[in-house]
Amino acid sequence: MKSGGWVYILSNKKMGTLYVGSTTDLIGRTWQHKHHEIPGFTTKYNIDKLVYYEWHDSLRNMVTRERQIKEWRRPWKLRLIIDFNPDWCDLYNDLLIQSGYTPEN
Repeated sequence: MKSGGWVYILSNKKMGTLYVGSTTDLIGRTWQHKHHEIPGFTTKYNIDKLVYYEWHDSLRNMVTRERQIKEWRRPWKLRLIIDFNPDWCDLYNDLLIQSGYTPEN
């Protein structure tokens, strides 16, 4: 079993409002955001598009990286996303396919 976790960024649209988070279950956590299962910021602003993610081998590194990105200025976060996902595609269905699941419609 993997012992690390994911740092991810969600957005509501291209160049829109951003949310930085971390989790050990990226598919499950993204599903929660998409179905507004988590009250608060992401639900209020309809932030449910997975636009960036990265894996870390330890929970300590995951939390450190999440905190680092959260402290960054917005242009740095935008550059991180654009370098990884220039079209700002929602990466959730691709992640499902890579993991052997059927994509949502």
